[in-house]
Amino acid sequence: MKFPKVYSLQDIANLLQCEFVGDASFPVCGMNEIHVVESGDIVFVDHPKYYDKALDSAATIVLINKKVDCPEGKALLISDDPFRDFNTLTRHFKPFQYANVAISASAKVGAGTIIQPNTFVGNNVVIGENCLIHSNVSIYDHTVIGNNVIIHAGTILGADAFYYKKRAEGYDQLLSGGRVVIKDNVGIGALCTIDKGVTGDTTIGEGTKIDNQVHVGHDTVIGKKCLIASQTGIAGCVIIEDEVTIWGQVGTTSGITIGAKAVILGQTGVTKSVEGGKSYFGTPIEESREKLKQLANIKKIPEILKNLK
Repeated sequence: MKFPKVYSLQDIANLLQCEFVGDASFPVCGMNEIHVVESGDIVFVDHPKYYDKALDSAATIVLINKKVDCPEGKALLISDDPFRDFNTLTRHFKPFQYANVAISASAKVGAGTIIQPNTFVGNNVVIGENCLIHSNVSIYDHTVIGNNVIIHAGTILGADAFYYKKRAEGYDQLLSGGRVVIKDNVGIGALCTIDKGVTGDTTIGEGTKIDNQVHVGHDTVIGKKCLIASQTGIAGCVIIEDEVTIWGQVGTTSGITIGAKAVILGQTGVTKSVEGGKSYFGTPIEESREKLKQLANIKKIPEILKNLK
C-alpha cells in the first residue's frame, strides 16, 4: 500500500509516537507485508525469529520491537508493539468509510455493465465494460474489476484477511488495507468469498473461471485461464500460476506456489508447493499416479495377511 505522498521518518515516528533510528528526513513511501515490500516501504516484525528476514528484506524502514543494528541505507521505527502500530498506520492511511447508498457515488462503472438489484458497490470501486453483476453481490471499497466479468449472486469481494495475533485477552486482528483485483473475462460463481490483501492485492488473472462456493484468501495471486471447482478453499499468500485446474473440495495451506498447468484432483490437501505440468492427489499431496498406486496396494493387505497364515 502506497501512501498519498512521501512522508519523512520523523512524520511517521510522530504519528506512532515512537523512537526512530536513521535520518529524520528519510523517505517513507508506503507499507507492506514482507512478501511484497519494496524500497521505501515499512515492514513490521515483532518476533526475534524473523528479525533477520525483515532487516534483510527489500523494505527500507523496519518497524521493530527492539533496538538492533540498523542496516546501511535503512531506518528503524522502535515500537513496544509493532503489530498495533502497523494497524495504526492502516487506520490512518486507509480509514473505513461507511456507505449510505447501494452504489457509491465514487464508484466508476463502465459502459454496458449490468448491476442487478440488491448489489452493493462500495467507495472507489472500478468496474469495467460489459460486466454482469448478479443480485446480492457485495463489492467492498477499492475493488477493481476488469471488462467482460460475470459475478453470480451472493459473492463477496473484499472482506478482511483472516490474520490475527493471539493476546492474553483474545485475538487481535491485523487490519486489511489492500484490494481485490479481478482481471478481464473472469467468471465467478455464486456464494464465493475473495478477501482483500492486507496491504497489497488479491488478484484473479485474466480468463480464470471460479465455480460456486470457493474461498480465496488474502494476497493470493491466481494466474490466467485457471479453473477452480466448487468448495475449494485457498489460503492467504498463495501463488497459483497460469492454466492450473483445481477440482472440488481442495484445500491449501498458506504461502505456497502451484505451478503452471498443474491439475489438483478433488479433495486434495495441498500441503506444500508443487511443480507445474503434473497431476496431484491426496493428503498430504503427491503425484496422482503414485498416490493411486499406494491406495491400490493398501487394498491388497488383507490378501497378503491371509497368505502369511
